[in-house]
Amino acid sequence: MAGAVALVEGERVRLVEDLALGGASAGEDGPLVGFLLLGAGVEGTVVRVTGELPPPEEVREYERLRALFEDYGHTMPAESLRRLEAQLAELEPHWREFGAQGPRSSVRVRFDNGFVLDDADAAAFARP
Repeated sequence: MAGAVALVEGERVRLVEDLALGGASAGEDGPLVGFLLLGAGVEGTVVRVTGELPPPEEVREYERLRALFEDYGHTMPAESLRRLEAQLAELEPHWREFGAQGPRSSVRVRFDNGFVLDDADAAAFARP
């Protein structure tokens, strides 16, 4: 996906990549009828910016382990400390990438074809 873009209500946007939505049904309790594919380049209008998205699981785990390391690392047995440092090293790229992207928001977009996509990551869109 593209980098984080600060979108505002009423702004025109374009879908950056193909988007496949599975499990489409003919009603709330209706049978599944397939999936929907919105092709890259389809345009629409931002109806609402719904808020900031939570960080990914890897980022939350890095922050949890980092706090553990900073608070209790000096009291841990050597092997436990090495394991914790290895886990932090494995998760750090996710944390750095998240920090470089900045806060991400979710949006509701009404496409020109009438479809509405709600709670979508704003990074999935670009200005036309």
